Amino acid sequence: MTSASSGRASDTGLRPGVLAADSLGFGRPHFNAWISTPAPAVVEAVARAGFHSVTLDAQHGFVDFAGVVDGVAAAALAGRPALVRLPLGGFALGARALDVGAAGVIAPMIDDADLARTFVDAVKFPPVGRRSWGPIRALGLLGLERDDYLDRANRLTLALAMIETGRALENVDEIAQVEGLDGLLIGPNDLSVALTQGATVDPAHPTVVAALDRVLAAARRAGKPAAIFANTPSFASDYVRRGFAMISLGPDVAFLASGAERALSDVFDAPATGAGSGG
Repeated sequence: MTSASSGRASDTGLRPGVLAADSLGFGRPHFNAWISTPAPAVVEAVARAGFHSVTLDAQHGFVDFAGVVDGVAAAALAGRPALVRLPLGGFALGARALDVGAAGVIAPMIDDADLARTFVDAVKFPPVGRRSWGPIRALGLLGLERDDYLDRANRLTLALAMIETGRALENVDEIAQVEGLDGLLIGPNDLSVALTQGATVDPAHPTVVAALDRVLAAARRAGKPAAIFANTPSFASDYVRRGFAMISLGPDVAFLASGAERALSDVFDAPATGAGSGG
């Protein structure tokens, strides 16, 4: 299995703001940090921890458009590309996020190919989609001229569809084959809620585990990468072994809580040094 240290972002050669689908590949995993807090200092600190990219969560996190603007810049300052998970049905925010330099957008609850095409229409330029022109900040971030950006944008910006319902699972092959859609991303928590009819939130539930291979197979048939959110590092390790191209870890508040708990625990676990004992 590839270790986290050998897959650090410093080895990838990615430029800030760029995360093309072919950079995900199907070999070495790409580690993505999930960010729910729109504080630039948080985004930058997490991005510098060794992740290949970050995702700014505008669905269940606290990230609005101003947070996207600041978060993309903070990630770029750390030398990492930033993706944005959109609100449910928020495809308009997708184009705006790309305009300010996001490397890609993630659409939740994509249940069928028609909805996937609507998503692609919003975030890809013609002839693939219908994205409107206006990438003023993206041009500066990438260092591209207007025509060069227009020529390359559809390849340089990712559109990922989340597979997180029973209906999406039934239609996963058709979704994966949509032109302009760059890959699939499994939301295992929502998928477990959907597949158990609201009985549990359990990404290790047998129905969810069975669904992983189905989504991976559909992505491979379409020649596209499959990504997944990992609730814990142990889940992430399993997903690496299964062959997911991108594994998202987080959110940032979980990193903060874990670090705080570890720091407090280390106070009591540290060996006595004699400091402060008098003399």
